[in-house]
Amino acid sequence: METLRINNSDGSVDVQITEEVIAIIAGLAATEVNGVNSMAGGITNEIVARLGKKNLAAGVNVGFSDGMVVVDLALVIEMGVSIPDVSKEVQEKVKTAIETMTGLKVKAVNIQILNVNIDNQ
Repeated sequence: METLRINNSDGSVDVQITEEVIAIIAGLAATEVNGVNSMAGGITNEIVARLGKKNLAAGVNVGFSDGMVVVDLALVIEMGVSIPDVSKEVQEKVKTAIETMTGLKVKAVNIQILNVNIDNQ
């Protein structure tokens, strides 16, 4: 768990932000990008989905390096989109979302394309 120090006029406050919270922020930001069909989850995520629950951190791994956030995303993209363009937009959107919402600095957003959705073709 990463601790973020927020300074205000009354003093400072320590806020603990879990990796899961950062993963949820990253997953939501990534799925807002046109061309991203979904996050790629494993068998556990499929079981959770069948139970009617949504795992917002599916396909996201969060770590820390040199005090900065490193995010690994596994994506399913739509057929026919430019993988480099979609990946770049996802990286920018995820970085901005994490830095804006948490105050933590993002060192890297790594993208792995695990599947292509062809259902809409």
